[in-house]
Amino acid sequence: MGIFEFLMLCCFGFSWPFSIAKSLKSRSAKGKSLGFMLLVEVGYVFGIIHKVLYSYNWVIWAYVSLFLLVGMDIVLYFRNAALDRQRDAM
Repeated sequence: MGIFEFLMLCCFGFSWPFSIAKSLKSRSAKGKSLGFMLLVEVGYVFGIIHKVLYSYNWVIWAYVSLFLLVGMDIVLYFRNAALDRQRDAM
């Protein structure tokens, strides 16, 4: 049944590359929710733990990939928040 879990993850994860591209282009953290991104990260961690402990299969790589994508967006959030603060100080 790994294919259905994989397809679910694809549906949920499809937006992250677009979100990262927007973060890179806008250079602003406005409109982003750090709390939401952290909650999603925690969810992916739980998915990875479940795969390791109870149901190890190839779908774990989808969880890891999405975890890394959200992590990249979080890093960009902090970079962009610092850029926002610099702009606001001028």
